[in-house]
Amino acid sequence: MKPESFQSRQDAFRAGLRQALGAPMLVLFAGMIGFGAMAKTLGFSIWLPLFTSLLVFALPGQVVMLEMLTTGASALTVGLAVTLTSSRFLTMVVTLFPQLDQRDRNRGLYARVQLLAMTAWAVSMREFPNMPSAYRLAFFTGLGLPCWLIAVPGTALGYLLAGQVPLAVTLALVFINPLFFLLTFTDVRPWLYRGAIVGGGLICPLFYQWDRDSSLLASGLTAGTVAYLVDRFWRQRTGDPA
Repeated sequence: MKPESFQSRQDAFRAGLRQALGAPMLVLFAGMIGFGAMAKTLGFSIWLPLFTSLLVFALPGQVVMLEMLTTGASALTVGLAVTLTSSRFLTMVVTLFPQLDQRDRNRGLYARVQLLAMTAWAVSMREFPNMPSAYRLAFFTGLGLPCWLIAVPGTALGYLLAGQVPLAVTLALVFINPLFFLLTFTDVRPWLYRGAIVGGGLICPLFYQWDRDSSLLASGLTAGTVAYLVDRFWRQRTGDPA
């Protein structure tokens, strides 16, 4: 069913569920398998990765937490690092949730925000403009709920399979999720975001030679800014308001 043909919130929820049952769930499941295997390799008990997948549900932040705990960092330092790593969620919230219908902007969103992830955000940003605002929250819930529910089983499976696959495969599984996010995100506004992604990939090695700790942030900020300015200049010349 196409988004513009929804007749009820149940239709929107089922549409979101169908979206999730494809690539989003598989990609997230693979990433959580890699995370669980990483936790086992680093010597953590199974409970820590399981609880973080359930309560944190932010794979980059979870990875940073494990790495910092292995170095003996203090709880304050770990908390600060994870907070900075997960600061992207602020941008996701302020760009996605204002698109919801006014009636859905209530305290219940504090529970729904737990379902927010890179995959759910990217797909929702792509699909929201094609559906009435009254159906957007139901679609997002149908999309995000199964992805959240699959995180703990994926982590447990990865923990149990640790040592059965090479370390390179484990690390590759962790990075499947952000790769899927990038590929999905290019559909939101093709030229602008494809330019930012390609530009960031090209200049990141240069920034890495300069300062590896800030290279990812610096390259993303630089490429994104340049892509935005080029896109804005082009739209002003062509008179395109979109």
